[in-house]
Formats: sequence, C-alpha cells, structure tokens
Amino acid sequence: MHTTFKLVLATVTGASLSLLAAPSAVMADDVPDALSVEWQGKKPCEKLFEDAQVRIARCTFPPGAVHACHSHPSSLTYVLSGGRAQVQDEKGTRKVGIATGAFVDAPPTPWHEFTNIGETTVQVLLVEKKYQAASPLSQSVCPK
Repeated sequence: MHTTFKLVLATVTGASLSLLAAPSAVMADDVPDALSVEWQGKKPCEKLFEDAQVRIARCTFPPGAVHACHSHPSSLTYVLSGGRAQVQDEKGTRKVGIATGAFVDAPPTPWHEFTNIGETTVQVLLVEKKYQAASPLSQSVCPK
C-alpha cells in the first residue's frame, strides 16, 4: 500500500473513531440544543428527566415568544396546549397551526426557529432521543 494512502486512511479512520466516541461533542459555534437557548432572559424549556438515552422537557411559549435557533435529536412531541406558530428552517418560513393533543415523531432537526404568533400559550412535552442526534451545524445557518 502506498505510504500517502496509509497516512490518509489512518487519519480518516482516527477522525471517524473520535466522532463515534464523542457524538455529543459540540463546538462553541454549533447550533445550540433546545434547552440551551433563551428568550428575554428565560429558557422556554424545562428539563424534567434525562439519562444516557433520552431527555424529557416541557416547553412553554407565551404569545410572541421566540424559541431562538436550536437543534434537536430525533424526538417525540406531544402538544399540551396548541395555537399558531411560525417555523423557520432550511425549507424556509411557514405558519403552522398546532392542535392540542397532537403527536409528532420527528427525525433529527439540525436547526429551526419557532415563534408563537398566536394569542394562546403553546406548551409541549418533548422527548428527545439522544441516540439519534442531528448532525452539528454552524450557527451561521441561523436567522439573524
């Protein structure tokens, strides 16, 4: 085997193993997770439980609240109280209705931003599947 190829193969293999060994490692400029972001000095999501596999949170968004650009691993969401929202992600910006009692099984979300544009408080129960993480992205993808 050619020496240069061996070096490249060893480097790539080593890099791949380090990614597998530390899947939750986040760089300072990566899109933050849902529980890290704040709006008007408050975190809208309250952690209820966490272990190595899942994290459960209750997220509350009063009218006008913004859940600033954040990411999620694969997740299950149950809507405790619904309303109207605007969602911005790689697909663009759209307005959505959120029905009380709705349930969503979502794939990993590398980034999105959620704004409550309705007149009611939106509250969800969020179960994040930490073992199905989103690929890290730079915060440069976030809206300014």
